[in-house]
Amino acid sequence: MSIRGEAMIAGAFEHPLRRIPDISIPRLHAEVAAGALADAGLTFADVDAYFCAGDAPGFGPLSMADYMGLTNLRYVDSTDIGGSSYVAHIGHAAAAIAAGKCEVALVTLGGLPLQGPPFSAVNNPDNPEYAFENVFGTTTPAMYALAAQRHMHEYGTTAQQLAEVKVAASLHAQHNPNALLQKPVTVEDVLNSPYIADPLHRLDCCVITDGGGAVVVVSPAVAKRLERQSVTVLGHGEAPKTAAGGRIDLTHTGAVWSGPKAFAEAGVTHADIDYASIYDSFTITVIESIEDLGFCEKGQGGAFVASGALRAPDGGLPFNTDGGGLCNNHPVNRGGMTKVLEAVRQLRGEAHAAVQVPDCDIALAHGTGGSLGTRMGSATLILGREA
Repeated sequence: MSIRGEAMIAGAFEHPLRRIPDISIPRLHAEVAAGALADAGLTFADVDAYFCAGDAPGFGPLSMADYMGLTNLRYVDSTDIGGSSYVAHIGHAAAAIAAGKCEVALVTLGGLPLQGPPFSAVNNPDNPEYAFENVFGTTTPAMYALAAQRHMHEYGTTAQQLAEVKVAASLHAQHNPNALLQKPVTVEDVLNSPYIADPLHRLDCCVITDGGGAVVVVSPAVAKRLERQSVTVLGHGEAPKTAAGGRIDLTHTGAVWSGPKAFAEAGVTHADIDYASIYDSFTITVIESIEDLGFCEKGQGGAFVASGALRAPDGGLPFNTDGGGLCNNHPVNRGGMTKVLEAVRQLRGEAHAAVQVPDCDIALAHGTGGSLGTRMGSATLILGREA
């Protein structure tokens, strides 16, 4: 069963603040949910499916459904594949809608890491990998640095090329009044920032923010009744990548599998993509993802970004026009939701005028979960402007 055209994103909302000291996590989820529903022209009473991931507190969908008064649910999904969860949720919601399981699906993300560290499932001693990895002091930046070092070794990728990803994101973020970092930077600024884990500098790393967002996915029948412009779900793919018992190839991601699935279902080519939201936890994440999604040959990602292709509005592949996780917002260290939100803005023609892609008809949103240096999962969505 294909989900192409079987579901629409009718509502989208991103919390405007990046530091939120005075509310609870449940309230944050409820606020972004209310925002997305209002954007769609719907209410909590209309919701019959709810999707969340590990950032949702308590018993996940059970606790949050109770808290938000979602009394008409007939479908829930608490899939958690890290930062790519929310991209995957859109595909899952579209599949459920196509199967007749629901008509109005709400997806939320929210967290307050700046108010205190939440419980981390990654550091749970019961994890099967814990005794082999965590006890030796592995960190998230170090795992991504391993991938960057290997990519440099295999393909000659340079620190200057990695920095170009940050530069493009910063040029876009200057037009976003809600972005955490709004000052444009140069390649030299990135290279002169302190090392976090060689070869990654501080400016190669994403921001850490409070915040959240939500989307509402509906059936075409519901979308027709709404005044708000919707966005069509055209294709979806997801795939995990394991550590292969220690024999891991650090130069590719799960996008080598999720991308082709999404393109095939959508029935489009790379030349059809007008805008791309690419998960940017680190600059190396973007370079590997662009290669794996097929926008350039493996090993050519560095040259691709150095060409200026990522810069909006006129680059060959304008990306992350809100500033992305590198400059704008990375709530709870989970950036998949924000990737969908900016893709929706672009397709609606609601991005800032300075970075709005002209005649944006088809957009890609891609999420990365886990770690490039160990086990991870990718999710890819292709979305289209409502006809």
